[in-house]
Amino acid sequence: MNRVRIPILMYHQIAVEPPKGTPLRGLVVSPGTFYRQMSLMYLLGYRGLSMGALMPYLRGERHGKVFGITFDDGYENNFHNALPVLRRFQFSATCYAVAGRIGQSNIWDMDQGVGQVPLMDRIQLQAWIDAGQEVGSHTSHHVDLTLCDAQKLESEIAGSRSLLEAVLAQPSGVQHFCYPYGRFHTGVLRQTAKAAYASATTTQRGRVLVPVQDNALALPRVLVSRSTTWVHLLLKCFTAYEDRRGTQE
Repeated sequence: MNRVRIPILMYHQIAVEPPKGTPLRGLVVSPGTFYRQMSLMYLLGYRGLSMGALMPYLRGERHGKVFGITFDDGYENNFHNALPVLRRFQFSATCYAVAGRIGQSNIWDMDQGVGQVPLMDRIQLQAWIDAGQEVGSHTSHHVDLTLCDAQKLESEIAGSRSLLEAVLAQPSGVQHFCYPYGRFHTGVLRQTAKAAYASATTTQRGRVLVPVQDNALALPRVLVSRSTTWVHLLLKCFTAYEDRRGTQE
């Protein structure tokens, strides 16, 4: 039997691209490009869904033309530039917020020479939720979890959930998690399971093979970068292009 594969799109910033030579420039997708990508998926009859809304499809409980939309880090430009597009097409998405950096900036990128960009504050994150979107956790401080001891892991994984739930009114609570830098090992997986997250996403390239069984805490995603054209997007979402990239990494 042929099993369905569902793409979960991975975005970071939706903003005017920075100058050439800027570190991590490829992770900045322009507002116009994002609009065209969402428009294309809409015209093809697909619905973009947050992780919470997508889970029944990933488990094989529901069927339809769907794909996931995720934003790592919680940049303020997602609120200003992505939210209007999501609302235009009645799509939902998950923003993975860094719980201990709400309203601050991407300080974890400073060592790489990346410019500081504002992150959504509590009011913006709540407005994001109130607009039908979802907030997940991206740890408390955007740390490499593979370098943390057990106490630190619990603080970053379960503690970040508690921090977010203390300041945000989200009906379902914070159910979804994303590993910073995509890094995890068996100890990290155990802590994520202990924190009772419904899903966790990685940076491994590929689409999700449905139905997910024991791997809902290590879901692959489809990278969308500055250079992703509409042709690339179609290849990534509807062919084995991205799945092969995942097996090569």
